[in-house]
Amino acid sequence: MEQKRNKFGNWLRNSITARMLIVGFLLLILLIPLEFVKSLIAERSFRQAEVVREINSKWGNEILLSGPVLKVPYKTYKEEKVFVEKTKTYETKTEVIVKNAYLLPDLLHIASTVDSNPLKRGIYESVVYTADISAQGTFPSIDLTAQDITKEDILWEKITVILRSSNLNGIRSGLEVQLGAETVAMSPRYDQQYLNTIQSDPLNTLTPENEEPISFSFDLKINGSESLKFIPVGKKTTAVMDSDWHSPSFDGRYLPDDGTKEISKTGFHADWQVFQINRQFEQEFYNGMPDLSEFGFGTNFIIPVDEYQKSERTAKYGFMVIGLTLLVFLLIQIVSKIYIHPFQYVMIGLALVMFYTLLISISEHSSFLKAYAIAGVAVLALITLYSRAILSGFKFPLLVCASLASLYGFIYVIIQLESYALLVGSIGLFVILAIIMFASRKIDWGND
Repeated sequence: MEQKRNKFGNWLRNSITARMLIVGFLLLILLIPLEFVKSLIAERSFRQAEVVREINSKWGNEILLSGPVLKVPYKTYKEEKVFVEKTKTYETKTEVIVKNAYLLPDLLHIASTVDSNPLKRGIYESVVYTADISAQGTFPSIDLTAQDITKEDILWEKITVILRSSNLNGIRSGLEVQLGAETVAMSPRYDQQYLNTIQSDPLNTLTPENEEPISFSFDLKINGSESLKFIPVGKKTTAVMDSDWHSPSFDGRYLPDDGTKEISKTGFHADWQVFQINRQFEQEFYNGMPDLSEFGFGTNFIIPVDEYQKSERTAKYGFMVIGLTLLVFLLIQIVSKIYIHPFQYVMIGLALVMFYTLLISISEHSSFLKAYAIAGVAVLALITLYSRAILSGFKFPLLVCASLASLYGFIYVIIQLESYALLVGSIGLFVILAIIMFASRKIDWGND
């Protein structure tokens, strides 16, 4: 019995197959603390998103602006025959029903200047902005005869101007619209839709005799976050946006004209031009104004890759880092005949897992590069010194140090890349596989 135990113990210590099975099993065990680290990163990222939402809600959320639009009430008539009991005859009664027509502008030009303002709460940061928006354009003369509505049926004294915005909380100036020679104040109307309605008092200058285009203009100062977008309600809509934000993400149904985009470290400039033929809605609506949010265009103001996203991307390579490092120790063990206890493999694996907890905790108070360097140097020094105690001489510990440093450097390069991350990662893994195949070519794998 004792002889069988000794034989099994010698097989575990000397068999390549046994050592590979043990290292593979330990690798799977080490995935458990690695998953805990990934959960910690996700939890901290969720907390950051929660704080950013709270900051944005108090400063001003995303902005989607629609308008201006002329709201034109008009009379329609409903005839109904009513039986009169007294005369035993039918009489025709006419009921007047007031409905609304919504006229969109022929020309709309929007110029916006956006000043970004990073806000911090504790260790968390959100990018908010203040936008100065200036709009001008022309409405067509009011003519509803295409719908068999005469000028006599239009309630000229009740015509108003409406704007719609997703963010009333962020408005930081009084809002007035200059319509022809008249200036009208705007005030909000109760509305539970995504786009809240801002409507003027009834206009005084529009009359049936007016057959000329109606010019308009307004200025608006508004706080917002995340994005600034406009709905192209004009038959021809042009927009210009200038900002000091260095990482815009142009979004929506329409992109800026290619020849006008200018992006630098000090900000960006972009021009849009949208014609009626480019959209799927008309210039007049009757009995209600639809939600045109899907046609919005503009810019997202984003932080390109925050520290938690970088940490999460780094942790995805955790399995590869732990696996390759343990493989290096396994190859050293096979080549040098030095026995490495499973407990020592576990300690090395846990040290590698600690890299990610150090990375996320330091990056919350510093830059990702500095956090990555500190965490990498700390873990590299720990494993090199530990391997010096396990392995004889300096050759193998230095090999471990060089291998791990190269691996961490390779992963950092991949994290910084966006368009070429897959290409560089694939080439790097191919090179690593080639090195492992070359280093293990003379090992006698038949020693079971």
